[in-house]
Amino acid sequence: MENAIEIKDLVKTYGAARGVSKISINVQKGDFYGFIGPNGAGKSTTIRSMLGLIKKNSGSIKLLGMDIDAEKVNILKKIGYMPSEAMFYPRMRVSEIIKMSADAYKTDCSDKAGELCERLKVDTVKRIEDLSLGNRKKISIVCAMQHSPDLYILDEPTSGLDPLMQKEFFALLSESNKAGATIFFSSHVLSEIQNYCNNAAIIKDGKIIAMDSVSNLTKTSARKVLLRGISKVPTLAGVVGLNEEEDSVSFLYQGNIKMLLTALYNIEVVDVIIEEPSMEEIFMHYYEKAGETK
Repeated sequence: MENAIEIKDLVKTYGAARGVSKISINVQKGDFYGFIGPNGAGKSTTIRSMLGLIKKNSGSIKLLGMDIDAEKVNILKKIGYMPSEAMFYPRMRVSEIIKMSADAYKTDCSDKAGELCERLKVDTVKRIEDLSLGNRKKISIVCAMQHSPDLYILDEPTSGLDPLMQKEFFALLSESNKAGATIFFSSHVLSEIQNYCNNAAIIKDGKIIAMDSVSNLTKTSARKVLLRGISKVPTLAGVVGLNEEEDSVSFLYQGNIKMLLTALYNIEVVDVIIEEPSMEEIFMHYYEKAGETK
């Protein structure tokens, strides 16, 4: 299947500071793709390099089959981009901002913009300087979606949105995705990735540390174990993510479950809880494994 995004060996540095190193990502057309990592991991640097907003040091980037260095103008016509921060001219009215964005694409987007403003409850009369962060974020959504692009590149798009608007935003994205658009979605909110994305890449310190379908990334034989009534975990192979408190111990366990039960049988413990780990805990395990191999 044809790729909407092809990134190969992307390198971007900021002098001595870390940027991103040898990043390679392929996203098929029609995918809903997650890009996971905490703030500072390299998500925005990757996205800005993809769009040609900053100059990469090396590597190649193709979006919708076109090279970003050679065909940037043609590429940007087909992309809906949402930066992590919604910045607009403060004295302009919302309607003026939306119209200016549409004019940049040389397209009459008035019908689609009207629909988006209605669903997101956007007041188009107000000036930008009078809007809250959440309402400015909604303007950014309208500007990114009103021209019905083939590819959405969204950098932490839900920060500042209240839960109801987040739900409506994902409904809009899902509708666009079902209509054939590709979604590339960066976030540090793991539940968003798990609920909406088909595939994902995890980035740490400017490097990709895992890449797979979301179902495979969250599939694990590890179990979360909580022991109450003790303050120190028994010596046992397969223990990771250890958290010791005054009267309890929790950890992820990847070893033989019979060995765990045997070890627990030989100690005094008030309560034992064994369950599947959350995506957040699995994610932290990926990070700890990457730290071990640095």
